[in-house]
Amino acid sequence: MKIAKLLLPFLLLIFSTTHCFAENTITQEVNFVLNTLLFLMGGFLVMWMAAGFCMLESGLVTSKSVSVICAKNIGLYAISGIMFWAVGYNLAYGIPEGGLIGNFNYWSDASELKTGYADSSDWFFQMVFCATTASIVSGTMAERVKLWPFFLFTTILTGIIYPIQMGWQWGGGWLAAIGFSDFAGSTLVHSCGGAAALAGVILLGPRLGRFKNGSIKPMKPFAASSIPLATLGVFILWLGWFGFNGGSQLALGTLDDSISVSKIFVNTNLAACGGVMANALLTRFVYGRTDVIHMLNGAIAGLVAITAEPLTPSPFAAILIGGVGGLIAVFGTQLLYKFKIDDVVGAIPAHLFAGIWGTLAVPITNNAVTFSSQLVGIIFINIFVFVISFIVWFIMKKIVGIRLSAKAEKKGTDISEVGVVAYAIRD
Repeated sequence: MKIAKLLLPFLLLIFSTTHCFAENTITQEVNFVLNTLLFLMGGFLVMWMAAGFCMLESGLVTSKSVSVICAKNIGLYAISGIMFWAVGYNLAYGIPEGGLIGNFNYWSDASELKTGYADSSDWFFQMVFCATTASIVSGTMAERVKLWPFFLFTTILTGIIYPIQMGWQWGGGWLAAIGFSDFAGSTLVHSCGGAAALAGVILLGPRLGRFKNGSIKPMKPFAASSIPLATLGVFILWLGWFGFNGGSQLALGTLDDSISVSKIFVNTNLAACGGVMANALLTRFVYGRTDVIHMLNGAIAGLVAITAEPLTPSPFAAILIGGVGGLIAVFGTQLLYKFKIDDVVGAIPAHLFAGIWGTLAVPITNNAVTFSSQLVGIIFINIFVFVISFIVWFIMKKIVGIRLSAKAEKKGTDISEVGVVAYAIRD
């Protein structure tokens, strides 16, 4: 009897929804409920990506730096939530039409039926995107950046830098006015995080012993701490991406919306598949052996590339877009090596470079978007994020320092930063 009472509201919702669709109509209230549900489901899937980033990074760093990765990832998620509530949401959505910046007021829920969704559901959905941006920075600078300067930068990134450039397009700002299109954030989220990471890692420098006599050297231990853990992280990210892209349809109250979300799921999945197999084939036939780490990053790069426009491509086009993204991640990694830029997890090629490609590729399948508007958006967003991030990292480097001492780095960030060792260290 109690179970029946608990299920009654859901049965009534299903009945009313089915009845409305049968008549090809839907009430405003049911539309509100379905749209809100999409935001919430997409949001908790994207929130789960925080675990994916944590596992991916933990698996790719050396075994003496895993605990700090865990501390950074749960810390950055908490900071993102607080800062996006305090100022970030209003900076992004309080922007005047065609403007540059919103207001610094606190966000507050003012849900109304006419908006089509609960404001809190939208805040949650947008907040987890903000946290994703910060996660990209974490892996790039691993194993030698100080924990609290990283937290300080995360505060500025998630509270100010990310929301401002986000508002330029999603908040109805000047990029939206010129026709720039980024469906779920190839540039607004992923290139943004990659540009912030690039600025920091240039000032931070490579890990001790990473480059010698012009060539790259493996770190000790000679393997990453756990390839299975990194692979698990990628699968978690892959799953979360369905919320990332599917939820960005922003509506589920019509037949067309439900079909669109389904197409987005298919294209998102196929782009990741394309990235994996492109990198498997490339590394096998060009480098002589199949590189599992490049396959993992191929999945990420493929997902990043399709994120700018996951709806309009055909399934075959989605595979190609993701495949090119994967190849860009491989060659982008080699480019960083030439400049002696030490990106521990390959986040800059997979997010910054593949994000640029995905955003440029939008007009290939979406005739309503021009290459010129895409190029303007890519240039201004990445320059803005890189320059401001570089300034922030530079000031912190001069005032508080951002890098561990050589002694602390040799001991490992687990011992020197948090005092908790993830794995027993073998001599």
